[in-house]
Amino acid sequence: MPIALILAAALQAAAPAEPASPPPIAGFETVRRYASDASQGVAVGPRDLYAVSNFNIVRLDKKTGERRAEWTGQKARFPHINSCALIGGDLVCASSNFPATPQVSTVEFFDPSTLAHRRSVSLGLGTGSITWVDRKDGFWWAMFANYDAKGGEPPRDHRHTTLVKFDDQWRRLEGWALPATILERIKPMSISGGGWGPNGRFYLSGHDLPELYVVAIPDGGGVLDHLTTLPMEAEGQAVDWDESDKGMLYGITRRTREILRMKAPASVKR
Repeated sequence: MPIALILAAALQAAAPAEPASPPPIAGFETVRRYASDASQGVAVGPRDLYAVSNFNIVRLDKKTGERRAEWTGQKARFPHINSCALIGGDLVCASSNFPATPQVSTVEFFDPSTLAHRRSVSLGLGTGSITWVDRKDGFWWAMFANYDAKGGEPPRDHRHTTLVKFDDQWRRLEGWALPATILERIKPMSISGGGWGPNGRFYLSGHDLPELYVVAIPDGGGVLDHLTTLPMEAEGQAVDWDESDKGMLYGITRRTREILRMKAPASVKR
């Protein structure tokens, strides 16, 4: 065998294998649609849905789909509310100046009934654009997106997307990166939605693809464990689990701006 071929074979054998994506399993079934103008995502409560569209939030009756309240903020002050979630007695929303740079992130608190703005927590510069926020075990958890092009802040790119754990004073305690198996799927964009879900795992949605990434905090190291990928109709964007109706996930489809009620597959246990 020619020496060149021998060397090529040796180099190929020594090259580290690319990480394999977990195989997708049975996905979510869309069981209801709600007419809305949502362009960024949806939050869900026991009786209400919240359609999120940058500087506009609409509260809908979950049973009938009728509008109950609406808030529209100043675009200059609230250019990009990306997602919301009912936490305690507040509707808590992740807000940034996307696609402007330098990236600035805030957490906005609203009255869940009237949608009156209550307060704001500024997280400042330097980590990325916040896309979702959640609370568990006495801590705040948030995802900071980074992008390759529009809305990005070089030298950071989509690979710098970060999950951060905060204390009650919003001081950073820990942070985790995304695994290569997810980064390859979401590039050149980032994670748009997510939060805690069944079995103490995180469920993350990207910007464009109709799939949900199930991840867990690793036993060691600083990269999240990618457990599986679940197909769904929602093309990424912000999603929210219905804590009052186990196994139901809400998302949106940007094709029609409808809100989707999606039933989790049997493999997802609560």
